[in-house]
Amino acid sequence: MRVTRHGLRMGVGLLVTGALALSGCDSTAPAAGPSPSASATPQRTFTAGAAGVGDAYFPTYGNGGYDVGRYTVKVRYDPAKDQLTGTTTVQATATADLSTFNLDLAGLTVTAVTVDGVPATHARERNELVIKPASGLINGNGFVAEITYKGVPKPLTNETLGDGGFLHTSDGAIALGQPESASTWFPVNDHPSDKAAYEFEVTVPDGLTAVSNGVPGGKTSTDGWTTWKWSEKSPMASYLSTLVIGKFRITTAQHKGRPVYSAVTTTVAKGAADASIAQTVKVADYLESVFGPYPFDAYGGVVVSDSRISYALETQSRPVYSATFFRQGENTEVVAHELAHQWFGDSVALAKWEDIWLNEGFATYAEWLWAEHTKKYTAKEAFDIRYARVPAQVWKTPPGKPGVDQLFSESVYQRGGMTLHALRVAVGDKAFFEIVKTWAAEKSNGTATTAEFVALAERISGKQLDAVFDAWLYGTKKPALPKRL
Repeated sequence: MRVTRHGLRMGVGLLVTGALALSGCDSTAPAAGPSPSASATPQRTFTAGAAGVGDAYFPTYGNGGYDVGRYTVKVRYDPAKDQLTGTTTVQATATADLSTFNLDLAGLTVTAVTVDGVPATHARERNELVIKPASGLINGNGFVAEITYKGVPKPLTNETLGDGGFLHTSDGAIALGQPESASTWFPVNDHPSDKAAYEFEVTVPDGLTAVSNGVPGGKTSTDGWTTWKWSEKSPMASYLSTLVIGKFRITTAQHKGRPVYSAVTTTVAKGAADASIAQTVKVADYLESVFGPYPFDAYGGVVVSDSRISYALETQSRPVYSATFFRQGENTEVVAHELAHQWFGDSVALAKWEDIWLNEGFATYAEWLWAEHTKKYTAKEAFDIRYARVPAQVWKTPPGKPGVDQLFSESVYQRGGMTLHALRVAVGDKAFFEIVKTWAAEKSNGTATTAEFVALAERISGKQLDAVFDAWLYGTKKPALPKRL
């Protein structure tokens, strides 16, 4: 994600746990408990799933007690009335004996819930949807929950990190944001530690395009409405899902057997934005040579123009870019940044938000590598200018543990990238690029932590690297210039 347009680029301007009361529920499903046949088996104790995964920075994000395998999200949106109706099917596996479980859903009104086809009791606790199945869910067993809902979707307000979620626009809508956004338009386990596959069916008035993640599945029209289908089969963190509705210039192609689908809002004159997004596969091919095989089944990008969105976000397989990145002309460095996230942030996702430098440090360093590849400046020159010029606050904020209020700070981006360059100097190019490719391969489609990255770097390099990472990730003073160990 690019939150601000940093000024340090060379030649380019950048910018709870426990049972929850279910009083007031609008259905009368029987109490959870073992089925009659359970008398032949040991007595089970069913408990409420946690209303949060316990992330140190965002304890209430996500939910405990189950693991989602697939979401099927079917929504219909009428921009003229700003009304959304939807049905989301959640295929999951219980990881505990559950009497109730939660999904994250902000603002919308739930009209019906079933679990394995049987009506379930449901209640709202702020942005939590608490579901009580007709019978307890057994640890290790799969289940299917179907939730029907409607309402006027609204973004989630975060004074520190900025708003994220569903935004009504003049010609449609944009669903986008980090660290949370998905729960504003469908019920979800909204934390990157629970990745899942997704199917989207989005119905909008004829004449509008609905763009989402993954492989396009075509469109069908009836009675003045068009349904657009998208499929992301690779595991995806919920905040990486997106929906952009409006009028766009669409370009399609095939590259290495994968579809390329890009969209640029018609509110922006044809020019630098189109030219930059057109370089997507060229940039991806270069990054593939550095990071290993491109991890997903589709390529593309979406350019939007909205005063509430001044960043780009690595939405899986199809990043979304603010048009502001292209006001000064073609800008492939931001494309390199967001495409690098397809490996680091998307395929290799965060297990906890504290480790966000693993996303942004790699994406920032990819910008420097791309600039070197295009002979604009070298990665070393990028490092040197930042080492000399970054504000003092960058050295005071440790990117490996930035704190919630500094989650998207310049330290996470710039010092995160500098950490990787310091590692490269310390271990040498051969070991460094082997570390990078191995990290992408071994953690593909999963989640990861800083401790795991350090362990891998030491395993491949054969060097003890505590001093390097302590200084660059966790120190609060400007480190000495890196040197070969």
